[in-house]
Formats: sequence, structure tokens, C-alpha cells
Amino acid sequence: MDLLEIMRTRRSIRSYKNESVSEENITKILEAGLLSASGKAIRPWEFIVVEDKDTLQKLSDCRAGGVKMLREAACAIAVVGDKEASDVWIEDCSAVMSNMHLMAHALGLGSCWVQGRLRKAESGRDTEAFVREILGYPEQYGLQAILTIGVPNEEKEGYALDKLPMEKVHREKF
Repeated sequence: MDLLEIMRTRRSIRSYKNESVSEENITKILEAGLLSASGKAIRPWEFIVVEDKDTLQKLSDCRAGGVKMLREAACAIAVVGDKEASDVWIEDCSAVMSNMHLMAHALGLGSCWVQGRLRKAESGRDTEAFVREILGYPEQYGLQAILTIGVPNEEKEGYALDKLPMEKVHREKF
């Protein structure tokens, strides 16, 4: 599959089979993240891989309305960025999330981006504080997002290239 086809057919998957993901595939997803572009090659990110079902269950309450796909996922990767190391840690961590999302799909796995930054738990508590308490990362790191990963329990049709909103593309001037 070429890259455009991977991008065209990648969809957020929120339902997973009760199957594990191989360590080899988790490593490939992490490598894709580590290969991401980074401002001045600072690479301000750190990844926290979670496979423990109890921890995934706790994390599923990190957002208002809950994020049940965390309960069903075989694993999740929290992406945090060192706010002191780079003023573009948010952008850099977003590139990481995109790379890992695409790699998961290329491996035949499902994934979903669970936004953490600027979100709240049901209690009104910041999602970031909620997740920090569970995963124990230092205060200087900000939570960008959590990527859920698992064997898909749903199929979604890919996007049609001829239906893309090309009117959003401007040349030379807006």
C-alpha cells in the first residue's frame, strides 16, 4: 500500500477485538513516532506504553463522557512533551501522533487519537492532571494525547479522493 492509500483508508477505530498486539508491531508504531519531524530536532516527546488492563480501565475515565475505547484497546501510548525543552512541543507531539496513527493502520491495526490537552474529566478535573496521576510523568511534561491501539472490531470505508474539499486549497493568495 502506498502512503496516499494508507492515508485515504485510515479511519479512527473505537471498537477492538479482545486480542493482543504483538510486541513487534508496538515497536514499529513507536519507531514511526520516534522518526517524526521535530523543530530543531529537539524531540521533546516521551511515550508511555500502557498494556495493563486495570490501567487502561482507569484511563478510560480521563475525559467527560468517557473514552470506552481505552477499556477495549490492547494497548495505548500516551504522548507527553517537555514544555521546557521546546516552544513547539505541541506541534512536535502532534506529528508523532499522526505518524503512529498511520503506522498502526499500515500494520492492519486500529487506532484512535484521544485528545488530552485542554480537555476535562467528568469531575471537571483537567484530563492532563487525571492522566498524570495514573501514569506518573513529571510536571514539566504536558499531555498531548493518547493513542489507543488494537485489532479492529469494526470496518470503515476509506475516504474518496474525488470528494476531498479541494475548495480549501488556495494558490498564491487566499
